[in-house]
Amino acid sequence: MVNTILTIAVVIMMLALMLTLYRFIKGPTASDRLISFDVMTVSSLSLIALIAKFSERIIYLDVALVYGLLSFLGVIIVARYFEKGI
Repeated sequence: MVNTILTIAVVIMMLALMLTLYRFIKGPTASDRLISFDVMTVSSLSLIALIAKFSERIIYLDVALVYGLLSFLGVIIVARYFEKGI
């Protein structure tokens, strides 16, 4: 039962990644692209966590943590650049 729910979650997250990838490519403004990049990062973080659960490898959670921190810093730097320049 739990594996079925997690499999459905993987499918939903993949769909979310595809929709935000479309917004990333077609976004009319740079801020739309930045927000879609952040959403793709969060979706991929959840996918990494689900892969860690399925494969029973805890090291993937460390990878997800580092990826999340680097993504957060990247989005903050780009948002600051858009706001007033570095």
